[in-house]
Amino acid sequence: MLTSAVNKVNAKPVLVLREGAGDKENSLLNSIQAARTVSEVLKSSLGPKGMDKMLINNFGDIIITNDGRTMLQEMDLQHPVARMMVDVAKTIDNEVGDGTTSSVVVAGELLGKAEQLIKKGIHPTLIADGYEKASEKALETLDNIAITISLENKNELKKIAATSLASKIISNLKEPLSEVVVSAIFSVIREVDGKNIVDLDDVMVEKKLGESLASTNLVKGVIINKEIIHPAMPKRVEEARIALIDKALDLEKAQFDSKIRIDNPEQIEEFIKQEDALIGKLVDKIASTGANVLILQEDLNKLANYLLAKKGILTIRRVNQSIMKKVAKATGGHIINNFDALTEKDLGFAEVVEERTIGGSKLLFVENCRNPHSVAILIRGANKRIVDEAERSIHDALCVVRDVVQEQKIVAGGGAPEIEVARSLRKYAVTLVGKEQLAVNAYADALEIVPATLSENAGLNSIDTLPELRSCHEKGEVWAGVNVYVGKIQDMKSLEVYEPLSVKKQIIKSATEAAIMILKVDEIVSTKKQIRREEQPKKSPEEDRRERMEKLQYMM
Repeated sequence: MLTSAVNKVNAKPVLVLREGAGDKENSLLNSIQAARTVSEVLKSSLGPKGMDKMLINNFGDIIITNDGRTMLQEMDLQHPVARMMVDVAKTIDNEVGDGTTSSVVVAGELLGKAEQLIKKGIHPTLIADGYEKASEKALETLDNIAITISLENKNELKKIAATSLASKIISNLKEPLSEVVVSAIFSVIREVDGKNIVDLDDVMVEKKLGESLASTNLVKGVIINKEIIHPAMPKRVEEARIALIDKALDLEKAQFDSKIRIDNPEQIEEFIKQEDALIGKLVDKIASTGANVLILQEDLNKLANYLLAKKGILTIRRVNQSIMKKVAKATGGHIINNFDALTEKDLGFAEVVEERTIGGSKLLFVENCRNPHSVAILIRGANKRIVDEAERSIHDALCVVRDVVQEQKIVAGGGAPEIEVARSLRKYAVTLVGKEQLAVNAYADALEIVPATLSENAGLNSIDTLPELRSCHEKGEVWAGVNVYVGKIQDMKSLEVYEPLSVKKQIIKSATEAAIMILKVDEIVSTKKQIRREEQPKKSPEEDRRERMEKLQYMM
């Protein structure tokens, strides 16, 4: 073993690494147990009837959520394998935006079934090979049973969004919110090489406390978290023609040191007048294009501020580049960095540009654009926790609708795809020889954790549910699944409970890769060197303050 070697002369152990640094005998089983522990924490949150978790950090801040990635990110996980499960959630969230809880639960169950095989004497490598073959067959089966949909039928897309929202805290508003989500996605669809592309960065999500979650709405344009810079400027402009400038409205500074020789006070006054005249020309140039709204990425001087107000041009400043690009996409305008180059053709258009006070802060709404390629969702809510959870839920719904728009294939929910794939894998296992057959069967059993957990979270007995589901699928009822609302096995397709095919496939890929990676790690070896005190990196003031606070809390 790495931890010790036996001296043949005196039979005393000689330590090669620090004691306990590499316990090969139990390392794999401990890793599996760590991953399964994380999986068990998330399992009760799966599905529409899943429970929520209350997460509390060292400062007493509270998060109430059932979002898999959020839970894993906020949990203080120490075991390296447990942290690998966080990477699984991140991967699937980055790829398809939903299914994080399912992927971790399936990965944990795959490892649980692998543990049983290991205890029977089957080598982890053989199990990993069997799992890899099983995942390929599972993906093939999902492709075969998938339903192709048309984007012209927006009702199906709303059902998909509603299915995603049904498992969230805000499920009671899934119908109106799914309408908002689908409308937002359809506003930003682009066609590239004959394929539909959706960039979720084109959908801005703004959160403001106040009113209720039912007041959440879609803005056909952009919300800018800035206020108008002069009280004399109009607060509302209709038929807005918007100039977008990414430089300061001021005289340019010289690129080199220079001096101006002045012999008398009259020359100072003349110099100031010339500067003012140049500023006036810049303002006149903007007004000559017909612009009645000006959005600046940088600042402007006081005279320009006054002159713009005098001409009735609504102006905001210091707008960051990403928001400028969103406004350009929404209004059809062009961002200009040279005032002389600004023309009427560069102006964007919006029916209304208006400053409104929302949640105690002033926001500028650029809305009702003709053909917006960037939109905004304004989330309202009674408190910060419900608003934050609504943001996470709407993000997941946006992701699943985007997935379907880009790959127009779906499957029914309720655990029906997992049962059908498991049935297919058991038939496939018969064609194999050797111990890989056991691994494929174990993989099939692991996939059934999804319908089993759905039924358990709904208060049903999975011992009764799973045999009934298997029987239905053997009869050819491909979409028989668990209706958690009535506690029965029903056809999920007829109930219009849909999920994107891409999400299901990514769950299979991520869970399998994580399980195989963990199975191939037979030992955890500590390699971190002790750092001398003088070599330790200096802590930032914030880190130092946090550490002192934690010590005080501990002493109290």
